[in-house]
Amino acid sequence: ALEDFQGKNVVLLFFPLAFTGVCTTELCTVRDDLSSYNDLNAQVLAVSIDTPFSLAKFKAEQNLNFPLLSDFNREVARAYDALYEEFVLGMKGVAKRSAFVIDKNGVIRYAEVLDNAGDLPNFEAIKQTLATLN
Repeated sequence: ALEDFQGKNVVLLFFPLAFTGVCTTELCTVRDDLSSYNDLNAQVLAVSIDTPFSLAKFKAEQNLNFPLLSDFNREVARAYDALYEEFVLGMKGVAKRSAFVIDKNGVIRYAEVLDNAGDLPNFEAIKQTLATLN
């Protein structure tokens, strides 16, 4: 729960599916730059609708150094209005690629919900937002 990270800024990333090209690129980009987020007193969390078992394997294979959380029941993505009702290959209810910055008090300070799953979040804008919170 976000309450577990009170006192820290949180970067909440939703991604459609583990083991797919753009999602792997996105999360590996964050992995390779995690020190920047740490320096900004931010905890990165990434969420998808995959099972916890798939996410654990994906995390291990990609050496991801931040938590991957399963939203298998789609409750969190729906709460953030970050759900593709229709996705590729007839899949329904897949998390939209999205980025949120939530401050130490639980207030959303940055929101980017992408309709095109091929796009990546604006990582520079995320870091600029974090810089204003410290």
